[in-house]
Amino acid sequence: MPVDIQSPSLCLGIVGTGAMGRGIAQIAAQAGIRVLLFDALHGAAAGARETVIGTLDKLAGKGKISADALAAASAKLEVVPRLEGLASAQVVIEAIVENLDVKQKLFQQLEDIITADCILATNTSSLSVTSLAAACKRPERVVGFHFFNPVPLMKIVEVIAGLLTAPEVSAAMLDLGRRMGHTAVAASDTPGFIVNHAGRGFVTEALRILGEGIAEFHEVDRIMREAAGFRMGPFELMDLTGLDVSQPVMESIYHQYYEEPRYRPSPLAAQRLAGGLLGRKTGRGFYRYANGTAEAMPVAAVPTAPPGRVWFSQTHPEWADVLREIAVAAGVEVETDYVPSAEALCIVTPLGADATTCCVGQGLDPQRTVGIDCLFGLVTGRRRTLMTTPLTDPAMRDAAHALFAADGTAVGVIRDSAGFIAQRIVACIVNIGCDIAQQRVATPADIDRAVTLGLGYPKGPLAFGDALGARKILGVLEAMQSFYGDPRYRPSPWLKRRALLGVSLLTEES
Repeated sequence: MPVDIQSPSLCLGIVGTGAMGRGIAQIAAQAGIRVLLFDALHGAAAGARETVIGTLDKLAGKGKISADALAAASAKLEVVPRLEGLASAQVVIEAIVENLDVKQKLFQQLEDIITADCILATNTSSLSVTSLAAACKRPERVVGFHFFNPVPLMKIVEVIAGLLTAPEVSAAMLDLGRRMGHTAVAASDTPGFIVNHAGRGFVTEALRILGEGIAEFHEVDRIMREAAGFRMGPFELMDLTGLDVSQPVMESIYHQYYEEPRYRPSPLAAQRLAGGLLGRKTGRGFYRYANGTAEAMPVAAVPTAPPGRVWFSQTHPEWADVLREIAVAAGVEVETDYVPSAEALCIVTPLGADATTCCVGQGLDPQRTVGIDCLFGLVTGRRRTLMTTPLTDPAMRDAAHALFAADGTAVGVIRDSAGFIAQRIVACIVNIGCDIAQQRVATPADIDRAVTLGLGYPKGPLAFGDALGARKILGVLEAMQSFYGDPRYRPSPWLKRRALLGVSLLTEES
C-alpha cells in the first residue's frame, strides 16, 4: 500500500465531525493536507468546517499563526455530502460513536468506495483494532490512530497495529502523526493501548485508599500534588474528566483483562456514577463547584507544641540523618540510643509498610509512634505526610505535626496505610508501566513519552521508577503485597529483574 504520506497532494477523509474529528481536521489542514469531512448528521460536517476555521481565525488573531497560514489551512477543508465523496482519500479516519458494530459497518461501507491502497484508521480509545478489522475484506490496511482531546493541544497519537495490520500501514501512520505535528508512538492491540492502560494506577489506587478510610479525598489530592509533583490529584482529575467517562473505562479495561487485580475498579466510583455525581459537568463530584470553581477544602491548623524529645528509627540511616537535622533546626532534643526513652516521640520511616508493622517489628510503644513518608516529603517546601498507628496518642500526633511543620513545610496526617499514599500510588503507576513494557505493548521510551504527553505526569512511569530507585519501588510493592495478600501489588517481572540487576527500568532486552 504505497501511500506517500509526505506528498503535497495527500488527501485525508474524516468520518465523524465531533470534537475529535474537528481536532484531527484542524491539525491535518495546518499540516497542508487536503481534508474531506463527512458526518451522517445533516449539516454537522459543514458546521465542523466553520468551527475549525473559526478556531484558526482566533489563532491568527492572537498571532499564533499567520494570515497566510489561516487562508491555506482553511482552503484545505472540504465537506462531502455523501460517504461516496471519500473515494479519492488515501487515508480515512473514523471518529464516530464508540461502538464496535457501528464502526465495523462503516468500514464495510467504505471498502466498497475507497481505492485498494487506502488506509482505514480508527480513533477508538477502547475497542480492539483486531476485532474491528475482522469485519473487513482487507484487515491488513486497518490500523488504530488514537488522538486525545483536545487534539491540537495534546501532542500525542498512538498508532495501534492489530494482529493483521501490515507493517507498512503502521509505518505510514506514524509518519502521518509526525507530519501533523504530534509525537507518534507505536503500540500493539491491547486493552487501553498505552496511555489509558498506564493510567490505571493513579485513580484506582486513590479510590482504594479512600475506601480504606486512610484519608479524605482532598488530602490525597494535596499529597499527590504537593509531595509527588502531579499537576492535579486523582479526585480532581476524575471530577474534570467526569465519572461517566472514567468509570466505564476503568471497568472496560478490568474486564478486558479478565479481572486482572491491578486494574480492579472501586465500588465508590460506581456508586457516585449511579448517583449522578459526575464532577464539574454536574456541579458536584468529589468536590462541589460554583461557577466552575471547586469549593475550598478545610486545612488542619498547625499545632504549636513540638515534642520535648524525639527518637528516629535507624531502619533507613540516610533518612534518619535528614530527620535529625530537621529536629535539631527546630530546637528539639534528639535521642541517639538504640532504644527510645519512655517519654520520646518515636518516628518510624516505612517503605511500603504501615506504622503498626514498623512499630511492632521494632518493639516500640504504639501510643508514641508516628510514621513519616521519607520517599516523598523530606525536602523543605514539599508536603510531608505523617501516619499514625491505631493507638497513637493525639498529643504525640500533634507534636510530630508541629515538629515537621516548624520550617514552614505543609504537613498532612493520615491513618495507618501500607505504603502511605504517594508511595503506593506511584508504585502502582511504575509497576503497570513496567508490565506494559513486559508485554511488549510499546518500547520503554515510547511508554514514557506517551504517558507524559497523554496524562501529564511529572515523569513517565519508567523514568519515575528510576528517579525514586527501582529497588525502593520493588520494596514498596513487596511490602504491600505481603500486608494485603493481594496480587494487585505483585511486582512486574520487568521491574523485578531490572531492580535486581541495578539497571534503568528503560533498559530493553539486549
